[in-house]
Amino acid sequence: MKIISNNKKARFNFELLDTFECGLVLRGTEIKSIRESSPSLQESYVNIDSKMEIWVYNIIIPHYSHGNRNNHQEDRKRKLLMHRKEIEKIKKEQSLKDCTLVPTKMYFKNGRVKLEIALAKGKKLHDKRQDQIKKSIDKKLRQKDYT
Repeated sequence: MKIISNNKKARFNFELLDTFECGLVLRGTEIKSIRESSPSLQESYVNIDSKMEIWVYNIIIPHYSHGNRNNHQEDRKRKLLMHRKEIEKIKKEQSLKDCTLVPTKMYFKNGRVKLEIALAKGKKLHDKRQDQIKKSIDKKLRQKDYT
């Protein structure tokens, strides 16, 4: 498994409850561009529509450098590939827990691009502060162990 891109903001802004792996429907120049440069997951989100199809929005995959005028649109919505039972399970958990779906990482698995999405609950400002305090304390403790 080779990680292509991580969404660091997802862990900062959300409390991740459960993760799922899904495939991604891509065009030819998109996969070539992913192999060449890293896409951005920063402002992306996932939505389930009324037909029980799952889509990801705002993943920015840069244009392929050797592409022509038929290059892909950088931030188009892309369909995710999951089993219907998994989608129904996610939809049920999302409505019960009042959560959102965010992409957390993109990676290659057996030559195919996979996207890890997470069921996430938004953090409040004081939760973010507590996490920052905890990280700084852990960092100081690790530094003392090495000296």
